[in-house]
Amino acid sequence: MPKLFEYLGLIVYFYSEEHDPIHVHGEYQGRESKAEIIIREGEIVEIRLVRVTGKQPLEGAKLNDFATLVEHYAEEIVEMWIDYFVRHRKVTARKIMRRIK
Repeated sequence: MPKLFEYLGLIVYFYSEEHDPIHVHGEYQGRESKAEIIIREGEIVEIRLVRVTGKQPLEGAKLNDFATLVEHYAEEIVEMWIDYFVRHRKVTARKIMRRIK
């Protein structure tokens, strides 16, 4: 389970055996949501926040923090997905200490 980001207590990661569409999981205090990054013709066209089966979803400010992080770093997340799942390379987690605006 490679961790990608730590942001204001929120952990963002891939599961090791993921599937399309490209997506990341965000977890905070036992709650978890997923953000799917939809790509058409090589361009990011949409980011969908969805529930994770069997988990309580992120709420309020933490859901907003997750959405903001994924939107801000979507292209980098796609590159990390390709590195990890296609090129079989390690990804390095980043700790973000300041609020993304």
